Amino acid sequence: MSRELKIGFILPQLDGKRVGSAPRWSEISEMATLAEDVGFDSLWLVDHLLYGFGPDDPPRGIWECWSLLAALAATTTRAELGTLVTCTGFRNPALLAKMADTVEEISGGRLILGLGAGYYEREYTAFGFPYDHRVGRFEEALIIIATLLRDGQIDFDGRFYQARDCELRPRGPRPEGPPIMIGTRGERMLKLTAQHAHSWNGWLVRGGSKPEDIPELRALVDTACAAVDRDPATLERTATLWVEPGTDAKRDDNGPICGPPDEIAEQLLAFQREGISHIQIATRAPKPHTIEALGAVLEALDRANAGASAS
Repeated sequence: MSRELKIGFILPQLDGKRVGSAPRWSEISEMATLAEDVGFDSLWLVDHLLYGFGPDDPPRGIWECWSLLAALAATTTRAELGTLVTCTGFRNPALLAKMADTVEEISGGRLILGLGAGYYEREYTAFGFPYDHRVGRFEEALIIIATLLRDGQIDFDGRFYQARDCELRPRGPRPEGPPIMIGTRGERMLKLTAQHAHSWNGWLVRGGSKPEDIPELRALVDTACAAVDRDPATLERTATLWVEPGTDAKRDDNGPICGPPDEIAEQLLAFQREGISHIQIATRAPKPHTIEALGAVLEALDRANAGASAS
């Protein structure tokens, strides 16, 4: 059944504390297929080159996002595929637009292009990318990417990037390319979101996943839309939540959403009531059994929606 509240799942790419413990492609592919089978609406990858959980945690290895994304586009059939979010500082923006339109073609029009400015300085310096002026660089990159995907061409000469007489040819299945989602809370970035994006994302994994956090964030997004004369209703709101299925866990304000399937479904619906239309679920240790347990949550969510429609 079609859901008003879409639910996505973040696939694993990351090493654990043991070096070399990241899942193999065969495992990632298996979990993607399973997630489609149990009813997830979307599948997501993060975009890092190294990953750090904090100053006391050494950088961890991670598989490259876009290589996996192209493979998933070819091996999945139904779910939308998204980046949560792609760092525009890691790739030339015109090339990134070309990559996005190509994955859009491979997937048959299922890509959601999540974009962000990045934050983890260690991976920038390790791979030789400049870390300065991140928002300024992001703004120029976003203009190039959004214009190329929307119009198919651009002539741009900026402070950080150039794309002279650039064209996207051939084009993917959607004439204006995949929708753009931007994850941010900063004032400058929110303005750019209101100007160029189809949807906004709030990352609510750290510090707990609580629906009562949404009104304040929603107000920030609404204000950004008003500042550029955009109807706030035209900007979709999404949220990434920490969810750990299981009946033995107790809900904590700073912890994950947890409990039996019906309780988790009701907590997800609380975000819908706050205006969220697409949720991406993050789990601490994504495994096939986790996906199967979350399948029961999706069934409970569908029962709740069916009951609401009947009444």
